[in-house]
Amino acid sequence: MAKKLPVGILGATGIVGQRFIQMLEHHPWFEVSWLAASDRSEGRPYAEAARWRLKTAIPAGVAKMKVSPAKPESAPKIIFAALDAAIARELEPQFADSGCAVVSNSSALRMQADVPLVIPEVNGDHIQLIAKQSWYSKSGGYVVTNPNCSAIGLVLALAPLHRAFTLETVMAVTMQAVSGAGYPGVASLDILGNVIPYIAKEEEKMEEETQKLLGTLKGSHIDPAPFAMSAQCNRVPVEDGHTESVAVRLKKKASAEEIIAAWNDFRAEPQKLRLPSAPDQPVVYMTAPDRPQPRFDCDLGAGMTTAVGRLRKCTVLDWKFTVLSHNTIRGAAGAALLNAELLKAKGCLG
Repeated sequence: MAKKLPVGILGATGIVGQRFIQMLEHHPWFEVSWLAASDRSEGRPYAEAARWRLKTAIPAGVAKMKVSPAKPESAPKIIFAALDAAIARELEPQFADSGCAVVSNSSALRMQADVPLVIPEVNGDHIQLIAKQSWYSKSGGYVVTNPNCSAIGLVLALAPLHRAFTLETVMAVTMQAVSGAGYPGVASLDILGNVIPYIAKEEEKMEEETQKLLGTLKGSHIDPAPFAMSAQCNRVPVEDGHTESVAVRLKKKASAEEIIAAWNDFRAEPQKLRLPSAPDQPVVYMTAPDRPQPRFDCDLGAGMTTAVGRLRKCTVLDWKFTVLSHNTIRGAAGAALLNAELLKAKGCLG
């Protein structure tokens, strides 16, 4: 593109907001022109307002940028939102109502019937729902969301199986990294040497969102996928990377070779369109018996590839396997960025 599109970030000082800034630094289509956060950050240079927690430096232009009030009047028309759900429920509709395209990482509106919940490789056609939103008919604004950080990796692993063999039952047990709790997140004395078998509302999100993502667009709504889904979620002392132990029952019987081929051969519209953030291979099967592991594998495909391994027969269902995905890249900022790239490619961002 000859000229990059200006974008804003709501919730710019948090961990996901920081990931947005990091991933947008050299983006060929978008550039950060506006930042907003809480009232205590307003008017301060970003480098002073944010406690930067990533391994790369704050981009020089962003470091000097003043944090603006979280109001749509001064914002560009493309907004990446990285807000807590309660705040997002209030602010995101205001920005959409004013004509902004809000590409959200928040859970606040994900299950609203007219709001697309999208993984571009899985259900990119669901973006058609934006035309059903009242904001769109009034001002041209809309909201598109990406899923929960634990649901994204799971659904990328499930989608090829559902298409080829049809899922009947899914059971998932997660081991979720502490970065998924934001910063400062979980207190060190709670998590070090420990596993916390509870993450508020996480299991409900995984179950509902998985069925919406793999559901079917029917006019103005999504018919959820009909398979049975159960999730159990745990917080573990890992910095980045959500690991999941998954078991499935398939309607059409499949061999291990057929399942692995379904994963490794999986390609979709983002790969065909060569979207800038799309990995060449969305799902990779790892043959080593002790992989994937967060320390070694969560950065595959620049953090956008889901790793799968340990496929074996299940004595209760049909098959069981391990899934790993980077929770703040593919599970958060990278997911929203890829959604925005799909929207641009489809002519929804001007």
